[in-house]
Amino acid sequence: MSITHLIFEASLVVQLVMLLLLVVSILSWTLIFFKYAVIKRARSAADQFERRFWSGVDLGDLYKRLSSRRARLEGMELIFESGFREFAQLRKNRNVDSSAAIEGAQRAMRVALNREIDRLENHLSFLATVGSTSPYVGLFGTVWGIMHSFMGLGAVKQATIATVAPGIAEALIATAMGLFAAIPAVVAYNRYSNDVERLISKYDIFAEEFSSILQRQTHSGSGTE
Repeated sequence: MSITHLIFEASLVVQLVMLLLLVVSILSWTLIFFKYAVIKRARSAADQFERRFWSGVDLGDLYKRLSSRRARLEGMELIFESGFREFAQLRKNRNVDSSAAIEGAQRAMRVALNREIDRLENHLSFLATVGSTSPYVGLFGTVWGIMHSFMGLGAVKQATIATVAPGIAEALIATAMGLFAAIPAVVAYNRYSNDVERLISKYDIFAEEFSSILQRQTHSGSGTE
């Protein structure tokens, strides 16, 4: 008996369960590699922007360079560009005081931060769902296969291990496939959730630091337009 033979000899329900788990596993692995690239790129971009931001570059010049490609901005660059743009626009209005301009910049940065949170957390729930449900789907296939195998014993005068073993073996493959789909999804979900939380914390800290810089420049009268 080979695994391929057992799969093709399994009942229709068990085969459908195996096919479902195979499709889910392929989607899960595709998402795992995709999210790995997204998080890696976001972490690298955040580190590069922080080095540039704290290198003493003029914030106005930095804003102009970023605003020229605003549609493609992500992460910390988007948070900075959104906050600086709102602050500069409000400062041009003579009826708006400094504290209102800073509050407007903070609101703009919070909106940008929430967008980044949604982008980074997108599809992570799929990995969580795969990790939590795949073993039960595989177990359903196993239970159905074993039940089908024992029902077939009614037509046999003498039941032996050789008679029962193929049916039980093909049913257990469903559980193995469920675990094969679930384990990588759980590991990836836990890892990526932790990475996303650390990125969000870094974004939030940067937004607070940038707000403090705007407050100091406003109080010192240097301006940022």
